[in-house]
Amino acid sequence: MIVSAAILATVLTYTWLLAPVTPRWMAVVAGALVIALGLARAWRAHEWGLAWPPFLPSLSWNAAFTAAAAGTLAIAGWQRHTWHARSLTTADIGVLLLWALGQQFALQITLLREAQATTSRSAGVPVAALLFAALHLPNPFLTVVTFVAALAWCRIYDRYPNLVPVTLSHALLTIVVLTALDDTITGRLRVGIAFLR
Repeated sequence: MIVSAAILATVLTYTWLLAPVTPRWMAVVAGALVIALGLARAWRAHEWGLAWPPFLPSLSWNAAFTAAAAGTLAIAGWQRHTWHARSLTTADIGVLLLWALGQQFALQITLLREAQATTSRSAGVPVAALLFAALHLPNPFLTVVTFVAALAWCRIYDRYPNLVPVTLSHALLTIVVLTALDDTITGRLRVGIAFLR
């Protein structure tokens, strides 16, 4: 799990130590390093997450998961009276899709596959989900929802390895979270030291 450890170290170092004392563009550097590590692992493993045959089954399973999760979030928002309009530009959607793709690439191609190689195919799924959730500490909302979502995404990707449906699910659910819930619940989607400030 060498690449996974390097990704965890990069993200945790940035979110806990560097973010408060460096310019915001350093987040791009940290993100680029994580993607570079994921790409290096993908190159060695010959896995890019773009196999065509699994696309439609993955899309179906991700659509079902996304609908159930979005429905749950929507109900929570309506019950708490936090549902609100949110305008997104094309640029916002583009950035969100790239952000979701980067996270899913690191989660599936690196964290999941290395966790499976270290444990077993089935045990690797919760291990990868736990590692992914740990990157969202100490935000209690994000830690819990990313663990649950990562369990579903990893299980689906393991059976149907295509990144496009899990990326779409990730992006859509992020939009629902931002629309259904307010900052007091989501912690403004901040992690690391930024959540504590």
